[in-house]
Amino acid sequence: MRFPRSSGTLVHPTSFPGKYGIGDFGSEARAFIDFLEATKQTIWQILPLTPTGYGNSPYASYSAFAGNTYLIAPDILVEKNLLTKKEVSETELPSKVEVEYEKAFQNKDQLFKLASERFYSNLSTEDEKEFKLFKKQNKFWLDDYALFMACGLDKGMQPWNTWEKSLAQREPGALRNAKKKYKKEIAHQYWLQFEFSNQWIALKKYANEKGIRVIGDIPIFVDHNSADVWANPQYFEVDKKGNRKLVAGVPPDYFSKTGQLWGNPLYKWKVLEDDGFSWWVERFKHMFSICDAIRVDHFRGFDAYWEIKASEKTAENGRWVKGPGEKLFDTILEKCGELPILAEDLGFVTEGVEKLRDKYNFPGMKIIQFAFDSDSTNSFLPHNYPQNCVVYSGTHDNDTSIGWYNSAPEAEKHRVRVYTRSNGSEPNWEFIRLGMYSVADQAIFPLQDYMGLNESHRSNIPGTSDGNWTWRYTKEMLLEVDNDRILDLVINTNRK
Repeated sequence: MRFPRSSGTLVHPTSFPGKYGIGDFGSEARAFIDFLEATKQTIWQILPLTPTGYGNSPYASYSAFAGNTYLIAPDILVEKNLLTKKEVSETELPSKVEVEYEKAFQNKDQLFKLASERFYSNLSTEDEKEFKLFKKQNKFWLDDYALFMACGLDKGMQPWNTWEKSLAQREPGALRNAKKKYKKEIAHQYWLQFEFSNQWIALKKYANEKGIRVIGDIPIFVDHNSADVWANPQYFEVDKKGNRKLVAGVPPDYFSKTGQLWGNPLYKWKVLEDDGFSWWVERFKHMFSICDAIRVDHFRGFDAYWEIKASEKTAENGRWVKGPGEKLFDTILEKCGELPILAEDLGFVTEGVEKLRDKYNFPGMKIIQFAFDSDSTNSFLPHNYPQNCVVYSGTHDNDTSIGWYNSAPEAEKHRVRVYTRSNGSEPNWEFIRLGMYSVADQAIFPLQDYMGLNESHRSNIPGTSDGNWTWRYTKEMLLEVDNDRILDLVINTNRK
């Protein structure tokens, strides 16, 4: 589908300021939405909201459906009388420009246990009704996820295929015993997801009422150590013991000379197709229920994906395998109706990928940082854009625009200065201006670029595992953004 001419900001909720070591759905999230409203931006793009696993990456999750409950705001729990001001004040941390995962997890785990116990012990008739409805509506994934987390937490979140054989292979007796043994923790996991859902839906409503759409994110693959693979091994390339056989990644490209070995188990697409793609249909239905539109990560993998043997150490030795293509999206279109999808079509894109994208009128992505080689026909240069696309200065996988410019070869810097008719002193604003004035229907920029931040504020470096996903800003940093400059660009380019 086509999207209206508009503009927005890319920032994940973990990056919001706050007192608890990690951003959340509380007052600072609303302050950010107020910033969007003040600058007449109508898009807020986020990363996956799912629970993070290894490396705290939102793209390595214990579930494709559950929410990251560390985004729950303690202050809202105080408003609900599930916690006291004194209890939450004792877990406050000094404001920093990085997520303090270990401290935040420890403190929030403690607070949420208290809140969960009080929820169950003081359950009103209305709350009980809403809670039962939530569990019923999310039964497709919630029961397996709650049991998976209860078992996993007791085992230090070790991969499920290392659990005792009977539980790893989901023998009925072992499942019954686990449900009894972990009854209390399972109930806690239910409440965590219920509270996450309530807080997120309330925040999204706040944004929607101000005319702001939320663009979510679906990673094409799921993590091996996830409730999805444990509960549905028939859909994934794992052996009878649960070990990975074939895994996902991408061949060498701009981001990495040896490619990226993601390690996610590949799908058994024929099995999924024979089952009417039911798992994928439920996944899209769920995402459309919590977001207004979805960026589909690694869209090219639906046309063809890079298959790597699980024994490989890098992604160099792999092969392209045909994906489900139109069969999948025809099914999702039939079951879900209109598909407000953005296709992440970066990297090695073939004619087949473009045909699949264009059949459903999905806008692709344009990255300005990729534009300044010596080729005037470079598809990332704004004068070559189609209308039906989304332009970014960079994404979460790129450096900030100032960081990119600082490290770019002099020849590229020169081309930037010539193309933008500038002296190169504000590459972030030059890229924002290029995007805003382009024909692209949507122009979205990382918050770091609006703030004029350098490479030390980068979100992620693909192919590395340390130090990523920690960036946060402070209240003062948002207040220092030049709102008038953004507003002028939005109005002058008719993106309001």
